[in-house]
Amino acid sequence: MKILNLNHITKPLLAVIFLAVSSNAIAQQNTNNDFQSRIRFGGGLGLGFGSGYTNVSVAPSAIYDFNPYFSAGLALQVSYVRDKDFYESYIYGPSLILLANPIPEIQLSAELEQLRVNLDYDDKVGGGSDNFWNTALFLGAGYRMDNVTVGARYNVLFDSDKNVYNDALMPFVRVYF
Repeated sequence: MKILNLNHITKPLLAVIFLAVSSNAIAQQNTNNDFQSRIRFGGGLGLGFGSGYTNVSVAPSAIYDFNPYFSAGLALQVSYVRDKDFYESYIYGPSLILLANPIPEIQLSAELEQLRVNLDYDDKVGGGSDNFWNTALFLGAGYRMDNVTVGARYNVLFDSDKNVYNDALMPFVRVYF
């Protein structure tokens, strides 16, 4: 199994985040806006059931609004997927989210996701397991209406051999309160 080294992506991304946060912290002179009022919470909940199929997913997240144009945050994803007589999988891991709103109605996003996949499967020859880390870098755009954004994101690191996602392009609905 090929291991992907993301130091060339992660280090520049962290440097950009640090510069954005530190320059924004210096520029902020308004003491009326406290830290807690700038934090928004959201996430996702997924449930799927069918004939021998189960999919349960919980993905809480929190973002910090630096100003009306930029936000950054963290998310956690935990999923259980089972297809009776074929496979059972536990997927979990963190994400780093960056959001930009050039105008109030448009939201651009970048999300670095690192998921651990524990997969046990059965096949006609015999069973087995596959445990690996899956890294995704999603770039997306969406239409924003108050706290809800609807759009699509594209995984630029998509690898069809990892089997975490079926396609590199994925729709999303993002909600933060």
